[in-house]
Amino acid sequence: MNIVLLDSKTLGEDLDVSPLLQFGTLENYGSTSQEETLTRINDADIVVSNKVRITKEMMQKAPKLKLICIAATGMNNVDLDAARELGIVVKNVSNYSTPSVVQHTFTMALYFLGRLAYYNRVVKEGTWSRQELFTDISQPFAEIGGKKWGIIGLGTIGKEVAQIATAFGASVDYYSTSGNNKINDYHHSELNDLLAECDIISIHAPLNEQTKNLINASNLPHLKEGAILLNLGRGGIVNEADLAVELDKREIYAGLDVATKEPIEEDNPLMKIKHTDRLLITPHIAWASIEARQRLLEGIMQNIQTFIDK
Repeated sequence: MNIVLLDSKTLGEDLDVSPLLQFGTLENYGSTSQEETLTRINDADIVVSNKVRITKEMMQKAPKLKLICIAATGMNNVDLDAARELGIVVKNVSNYSTPSVVQHTFTMALYFLGRLAYYNRVVKEGTWSRQELFTDISQPFAEIGGKKWGIIGLGTIGKEVAQIATAFGASVDYYSTSGNNKINDYHHSELNDLLAECDIISIHAPLNEQTKNLINASNLPHLKEGAILLNLGRGGIVNEADLAVELDKREIYAGLDVATKEPIEEDNPLMKIKHTDRLLITPHIAWASIEARQRLLEGIMQNIQTFIDK
């Protein structure tokens, strides 16, 4: 089998993809543009792609193509109807990133609760060295225990966050973005109530018609003073311009691992806020611990093995 990996850089250059060689030859490309895709998959039996789009026309012109392995959970980069019509199997990998995303959620929450940006700065700038006291608690910090944690999107990741938040001693409310998930172990709240009552709110929902621009100027004012808003879902769920205004208006905090356009644009309003300690942005890395990426590779290999066995 001729295996073509189209965008291995998205999996990390530290991830060893050579185990794929057990299934055949491997053409490994760090990245692939749309213009290059057809040429590269032309002679492939198996294509592995994270984000490279594969269209009906491309599949029609790749006569040997039998299997497309998506190196992710989302499958929107492949024309699934065309693949079905052409008899090409498409497989994704589910749940490989859950522990990594959950961990990153708490990393962000604890960064704000512990006022780590401030305390890191006062030490490195020498402020602590010039003080008389052995400690500096000029910025009060807090614990998760006793807080109310709100979850937007109580799927696999949301449930894991709920369990750990509960273990920390928080109570958990959630909002069902579909409106269909209202029978659960946790209390369901309407969105405005959740925003108004919760100390920490984390988003773990997909981007769709129900969630696009869900958090915006009409409901951001409901957030209580000192509240922490975390988006680990998709960038388009939070209106970034509206959030930038609210962050500079009053003391709330936001941790974002996703942006509407990625990489984030330099003129994004969030890049220009005055109160920078109120905002933490990471470059869409919550999914990508080394363990998660290893599980992803193992999932791809399992999909190939299952296909071969059939």
